[in-house]
Amino acid sequence: MARWDISIMQLSAAIIARDEARHIGGCIDSLVGLADEVVVLLDDRTCDETAALCAERGARVLIEPWRGFPAQRNRALEICRAPWVLFIDADERVESDLATEIRATLAGPSACDGYWIPRHNIFFGQTLRGGGWYPDHQLRLLRRAAARYDEGRLIHEFAGLVGDSGALRGHFTHHNIEGLGEFWRKQTAYALAQARTMTTEGRRARARNFVGAPARELYRRYITLGGWRDGPLGLFLCASLAWFELVSFAFLRLIAPGGRR
Repeated sequence: MARWDISIMQLSAAIIARDEARHIGGCIDSLVGLADEVVVLLDDRTCDETAALCAERGARVLIEPWRGFPAQRNRALEICRAPWVLFIDADERVESDLATEIRATLAGPSACDGYWIPRHNIFFGQTLRGGGWYPDHQLRLLRRAAARYDEGRLIHEFAGLVGDSGALRGHFTHHNIEGLGEFWRKQTAYALAQARTMTTEGRRARARNFVGAPARELYRRYITLGGWRDGPLGLFLCASLAWFELVSFAFLRLIAPGGRR
């Protein structure tokens, strides 16, 4: 019964999910002994057994229409009941060192309203070391009353805080990509979301973007951020993300043809 006693809750874990039966069990299992409640905000388009698997593990499951990631996260902040919320994706796991650190952090008074958490990203079975995929800090541990997401930012969203943020040393493990088709679908969706975000910012595609943006992204990922450290996979991933920079500007041109910033 203490699990649902709001007066003694410290931490809610929130998961935004759709068709995550493959991953969701391991995610929730990694929260045992850490979160006082697990809230799963499930996209109503889900077709697999995600809801049942969550319910079996004691999670609160709310099936709601898709609003976009920032809006879904704001909705999760509204419905979680503890003063602190840990956002975790279905394909992520809380490592033991992170669980220990979060418990210690929440045990005493905190001067921060949010904490950045590093991730170990796994692509095609390989844990990456460069290219921007490590340490890949995510602002995920939030004081619920002091955080809100900008709903105009459609990808790579992070919360705005009333106060300051800090950083934790413990890690998430992120089972990011397991197959080429999954990678291509995910990056295409990101490119379209990025184009839509640029549209709301008043940006328009120029001819030079189709050369300059991919070139800069390849240099940034492979050289500046050390993608070369991950061997052939690092080169493939960095080149692919450079290509998808071009794709995002192609989408932008389709959305707002002929415009200029």
